Amino acid sequence: MKDSFVDRIFTGDTNAVARAISKIEDGADEAADLMRQIFPRTGRALIIGITGAPGAGKSSLVDKLAALYRAKDERVGIIAVDPSSPFSGGAILGDRIRMQTLSLDKGVFIRSMATRGNLGGLARASVEAVAVLDAAGFDKIIVETVGVGQDEIEIAKTADVCVVVLVPGMGDDVQTMKAGIMEIGDVLVVNKADRDGVLRTEKELEALLSLSVRADEWQPPIVKTVAIESKGIEELAAAIEKSHELQRNAPASHDRRKAIARWRILELLRERLVAQALNGNSASAKLDQLAAEVAGKTRDPYSAVEELMSFGVRCSESGVKTK
Repeated sequence: MKDSFVDRIFTGDTNAVARAISKIEDGADEAADLMRQIFPRTGRALIIGITGAPGAGKSSLVDKLAALYRAKDERVGIIAVDPSSPFSGGAILGDRIRMQTLSLDKGVFIRSMATRGNLGGLARASVEAVAVLDAAGFDKIIVETVGVGQDEIEIAKTADVCVVVLVPGMGDDVQTMKAGIMEIGDVLVVNKADRDGVLRTEKELEALLSLSVRADEWQPPIVKTVAIESKGIEELAAAIEKSHELQRNAPASHDRRKAIARWRILELLRERLVAQALNGNSASAKLDQLAAEVAGKTRDPYSAVEELMSFGVRCSESGVKTK
């Protein structure tokens, strides 16, 4: 990785930032070296995770929150995590379309991301993209997730403040969020608060919050917003800042950072081990053979994994290259 390219990232060159994120998404050979150079320059931005059920108005909320930060002359990076097909890897990168006004602002960088079948998964690539934006000098980095699945939880681990967005009338959906909402929600937002049922939703959330005490003793505030009308956005920004300030100074914050670092190391380790196991045409052909056997019900997936591991060990011991 040429130093001039990395220097361009550090100066906030958006073309260099975009290229760096593309290298990460594509799993380019130089991506690891790039991240090694970038990592020491991270840790300055406020990273905000925005998550919640589909249709809760997350993109509208991100749009208005980013506009508020821009009014304060802060540079804003937005990572919009889009759902992708597990078969084709295709994704509907709709957030860039919905945020067309923001995309014209040179102080805002918007990137939609999808898995596209890469090893390490969606969360790892998104986390590294956030690191690139952090090193590039963006003041606020907003990560909007699809709101479902494990990727949502993993990305939330890396955010300084995680905002969970709900809407009135969710009913039993609120009850099903008990464990997750206490784990990842630093600020709770009831969006579309001009609808009926907002008071009931607020009371249900208060009841859930009263059942558990967090290790950092932070009581997640409940903020009511109507994003499309820009109502409650300043209150949301204030709640985010307050949460970040408290957590940064809380004794439990060190444990949280350590847990995040551990998770990142394990993610990278898994990626390297899987890539190593599947390195070369022979291993790939063996995987295809085992996949066909599992699909045909002539072998179970557990013994297939054991066979693939044994195949890699045999190749290594015999000195045979899998290429």
